[in-house]
Amino acid sequence: MIFLNRICVYTSNPGMNEVLKLPCTCATLRRASRALTQFYEDALRPLGLRSSQLTLLQVLDRAGERTQSELGRILAMDSTTLTRTLAIMTREGLIAKQRGEDRREWRFQLAPAGKARLEVALPRWEQVQDTLRRKLGKERWNALLTLADDVTTALIAERSEL
Repeated sequence: MIFLNRICVYTSNPGMNEVLKLPCTCATLRRASRALTQFYEDALRPLGLRSSQLTLLQVLDRAGERTQSELGRILAMDSTTLTRTLAIMTREGLIAKQRGEDRREWRFQLAPAGKARLEVALPRWEQVQDTLRRKLGKERWNALLTLADDVTTALIAERSEL
């Protein structure tokens, strides 16, 4: 038994396939997110893409031209991280940007090179999706997606009430 900040954590000696139960929802979801991100990035690395970049390509492909603030809301992503990612992708020619009606606003859209990279990446992405779906089973897979969306919706609503 280990005491962390006055919280009692029961530990067993986790083996290779056993995960230590964490006492915090945030820590548990962040750990899952890191493991999931590494899984996707291993598949995307040969294509020169990060999972966050693939997500932006997918969003722009589906949602069309968007402002940075709209992209931030869609992805629940902080402005600093989004600015850095958009700058890299714009420099690489994957995303095109233009001034909006307000001179302070930038609008982003999928560039032809981004569309081409997305088309190359989708088969690998689908393989990763299929692998995860098989590991979890269809019912748990669908429940995970629903729960993740529910958590996001609830917390975005909570932040807007503050």
